[in-house]
Amino acid sequence: MFTANIKKGRIVASVIAVGAVVALAGCSTSDPLDAGSASTDSIVIGSQDYYSSEIIAEIYAQALEANDYTVDRQFRIGQREVYLPEIKAGKIDLFPEYTGSLLQALKPDTKATTSDEVYTELESALPKGLRVLDKSEASDQNSYTVTEAYAKENKLTDIASLKNVKTPIVVGGNAELETRPYGPATLKEKYGIDTTFQSIEDSGGPLTVKALVDNTIQLGNIYTADPNIKSNNLVALADPDGLFVADNIVPVASTKVDDKAAGIINKVSAALTEEDLVDLNAQSVNDQKSAEVIAKAWLDDKKLF
Repeated sequence: MFTANIKKGRIVASVIAVGAVVALAGCSTSDPLDAGSASTDSIVIGSQDYYSSEIIAEIYAQALEANDYTVDRQFRIGQREVYLPEIKAGKIDLFPEYTGSLLQALKPDTKATTSDEVYTELESALPKGLRVLDKSEASDQNSYTVTEAYAKENKLTDIASLKNVKTPIVVGGNAELETRPYGPATLKEKYGIDTTFQSIEDSGGPLTVKALVDNTIQLGNIYTADPNIKSNNLVALADPDGLFVADNIVPVASTKVDDKAAGIINKVSAALTEEDLVDLNAQSVNDQKSAEVIAKAWLDDKKLF
């Protein structure tokens, strides 16, 4: 049975141009990252318009505050096309990112796929004044996901096995999926898989899951740490060819994040596991807990500070 999720995923409106500056969801139309909006002593922490990113950003914030840092929260800013220019402009000091997705945004022709390869290349690809701190074991990466019933019916094991499907395949995902390096064009070029694309603007969230369950689409672009994969009997197809690059959670930091603050955030990254991430997401998606409550409980459980 489909599990409801009222939280927004990694959503970006199609009307937003790359590099546009937008307000936080639900806030005024003024730029929330305006230089005058925060104390010069504060570490500005941002997050994507995605519940998982907000939770991790809140963990960073509470960890720093527990060590006497002043934090300015600028959460739910938007998608990478929106917030990356803000990071480059020095308006954000700390941001939970995803190694592979960020690397592809900065260096579209990258050939790196493994966790360590991606991290190493990302270190050198970042603009001046920015650095990555330690990456986490936890990852939340793209996948091509199907229902268990569809996988069994078509004997699917990995992405390449989709070429054996005899019926039309509709793939669903955010509009930008159509032009991403792992999108429908690559499925055709790399594997000979013909698909029809359907835009579903919820970043692999409840609408995408429902479309899979209802067989409106047969293939969905869903993030691997989404708890709805398990609760709705879905299967993320194996990716032995590295179509999707490794996407470990990694903090991107400005020079305002000093060595002490960096050490605090590195402790968080070291403690965050894959299982933790799925559980944190489930608390948001299924239990409807706030990022603040979820972050505090995780930090209390880990006893890091």
